[in-house]
Amino acid sequence: MTIAAPAPETDLTTATPDEEITPEEAGTRRARAWPAHLMMAVLSLACAVYVVQGLWAAPYRNVVAENVSDQGQFEWMLSYGVYLLQNLSNPFFTDLLNAPRGVNLAMNTSSTFYAVVFAPLTHFAGPQVTFATIMTLNLAGSAFVWYLFLRRWLVRSGVAAAVGGLLFGFSPGLVSHANGHLNWTSGWMVGIVAWWVLKLPERDHWLRNGIVLGLLCTMGFSVAAEALFFAAQASGLFLLVWLLSRPGLREARTAIRPILASLGVTAVVAGALLAWPLYMHFAGPLKFSGTGFGMRQFSEDLVAYVAFPMQSVAGRFGWGADLAPNATEATSFLGLPLILLFFVATALLWRRSAPERRVTLRALTVVALVFFLLSLGPRLQFVGEEQSNIPLLYALLTEVPLFDSALPVRYALVVVIVFALVIAMLTDEVVRSRDSLIRSRAGRIALGVAIVAALAPIAPVPLRAMERSAEPVFISSGRWQDYVSDNGVMTSLPLSSEVAVDAMRWQAYTMARGGDKLFRIPAGYWLGPQDYTDAGRHDTGRLGPPERPTSKLFYRAARWGNTPKLTNLDRAQARVDFAYWKVETIFLPAELTGPKGPLNRDALLQVATQMLGEPEQVDDVLVWRIRPGVDPVDQWEED
Repeated sequence: MTIAAPAPETDLTTATPDEEITPEEAGTRRARAWPAHLMMAVLSLACAVYVVQGLWAAPYRNVVAENVSDQGQFEWMLSYGVYLLQNLSNPFFTDLLNAPRGVNLAMNTSSTFYAVVFAPLTHFAGPQVTFATIMTLNLAGSAFVWYLFLRRWLVRSGVAAAVGGLLFGFSPGLVSHANGHLNWTSGWMVGIVAWWVLKLPERDHWLRNGIVLGLLCTMGFSVAAEALFFAAQASGLFLLVWLLSRPGLREARTAIRPILASLGVTAVVAGALLAWPLYMHFAGPLKFSGTGFGMRQFSEDLVAYVAFPMQSVAGRFGWGADLAPNATEATSFLGLPLILLFFVATALLWRRSAPERRVTLRALTVVALVFFLLSLGPRLQFVGEEQSNIPLLYALLTEVPLFDSALPVRYALVVVIVFALVIAMLTDEVVRSRDSLIRSRAGRIALGVAIVAALAPIAPVPLRAMERSAEPVFISSGRWQDYVSDNGVMTSLPLSSEVAVDAMRWQAYTMARGGDKLFRIPAGYWLGPQDYTDAGRHDTGRLGPPERPTSKLFYRAARWGNTPKLTNLDRAQARVDFAYWKVETIFLPAELTGPKGPLNRDALLQVATQMLGEPEQVDDVLVWRIRPGVDPVDQWEED
């Protein structure tokens, strides 16, 4: 019995669980399948390198131009994996950031799985290389895993499976998230989880399936918890629709028992392994409610589905539409031709398929429709304008736990998966000359041309990269150790924030190299509570810590060139802030990276000099030593 109802005459990768296959036949089919698998793996990897080529051109200097800050944050998380293994420290809380309060990593995209697995590469090559490596493997792996998924469950043709795998793995949504998001490009994880969900009805393997799915959920939580939440919803909805169909009801008597038994085992395994991170997420220190991002801002525009993405072949020709919340969250943008082709494919396959295949189509269609509605958010967005008088499905979920922490725009990625599956099923009928549902050769050719015409405009172009500030010699040489005590607090200017993550980078590169001495930094780019009172635990989160007056002075100088004349009152406030952070040293590198290019170093130097006096030149940075509670000292003010 199988849920996805693949076509007959399949190879081993698409054999149904009930199909009788002799060992000799199995060996022959494996040998026949491996060359195709290898070719698809190479093709997927080549496409991924093509998309990420800007990082590989100069991995130690280049950064994705559309999301400088998120790449810096993920480099910190990857470096923390080295620190974690070296010191056996807490994987879900750290005081290295946001001194003296610390950061709840369980409520951030800590990516513990990546950080630990790739720790050797991070240590020897640096988090910059690890970031580019994981991003490349994520895109390639997403295409390849969904190719295998399709060959196992839905199609006979390797070409059709490749089309579906490449459509999702290099879809506008995943490519846009490649602008900095290691978590949301992990489509391979969702594919593996979905694969094992479809195995749940197997009567003789309920224990094995439950254990494996529990382990996969544990891994998925540390890779991309929000994506795992979406996968659970989509899988549950698919199973529900399938079980309520006529074929499903016939099989329900034997299928329900192994499904429930497997899910029970999954809950026990995942619950035991995730008890600590879940506690930290829902009840740990510095927790908050909801998300630090505006849910209504991060909702899908209705027109975005039929528009072409900016980062595509169509976008290069000027046909793209800028309707996403930002360049990293352009999750739909499938284009009108592909939307129309999807409806044609669904109707054609529905009319001509066997009843079992229609059940699969019905379940996929329901999943696509529900997730499409969820992606639109609580209020309709149309051509960049919110229609506040038109509430949608998500308006009922904004206060529901877990849903209140998700961003609606990302639900579109599940819709993209459904599109990839249906287009692969259509391609399977097009490339088959024997037993195809499309009898006419001319009809198959026409549909083949339509598939190419629909996919070509949304083919990706390489991610845009730009140079960022190089690591100061002051940091790389270890000279910094002379200016701060062991585990003391030191920061570069400006203090690390959403738009200035250099201070986090210097700390990250130091962590990656290992060693016995490390420094902590104030502030940082992460999600945390609005304030540190008990009320803050129940409020919506924010990016970074509650602002302090001195960090605002530095930020405004770096971002906008604001250089006010400082008074002793400003210096008194700075003494309070420096004492709160326990900062011992401040330094100013020769280059400062902002969200779109260099920050204003001259203005920052002017403000810092007014506040602290003339700096000391050390290697390639300017240094100010701070005595917490004493510096900056008041200066004589002329009338």
